[in-house]
Amino acid sequence: MIPGSTRRTVLATGAAALVAGCSDANTDGGSSSPSSAAPSAAGTEAAPAEKPAAAAGEELARTADIPVGGGKVFTEQKVVVTQPKKNEFKAFSAICTHQGCTVSRVANGSIECPCHGSAFRADDGSVSHGPAQQPLEERRISVEGNTIRLT
Repeated sequence: MIPGSTRRTVLATGAAALVAGCSDANTDGGSSSPSSAAPSAAGTEAAPAEKPAAAAGEELARTADIPVGGGKVFTEQKVVVTQPKKNEFKAFSAICTHQGCTVSRVANGSIECPCHGSAFRADDGSVSHGPAQQPLEERRISVEGNTIRLT
């Protein structure tokens, strides 16, 4: 024990060091350097968002995968593709404009967010039920034959 320190001071300091060590291990694979933790954490967060750009032009789905009047959520690419009418395909951000949750499904012409009950129209991404007040951002896709691609 360091002269002049109390047991409480030693325990608090040890607990703080333990927490700091655990949080570094969770963000950058175990490095204990605080300056390296932030870039790595940002890299972890950014990787899924960068995937669509890297995958632009690659096949996202087959047209048969998207039901008429419904759709499919592609969580990794953070996009939802709908088919409001036969052979009419739309794509929107899968991130709810209320508080950033990922939408979970498309049913009965509605894109649904599980977090707070927001719903968006599958044909244009507009809000059909709050608390969200802003529409889903439209995403660009191309349909060539039976293939749907992010563009």
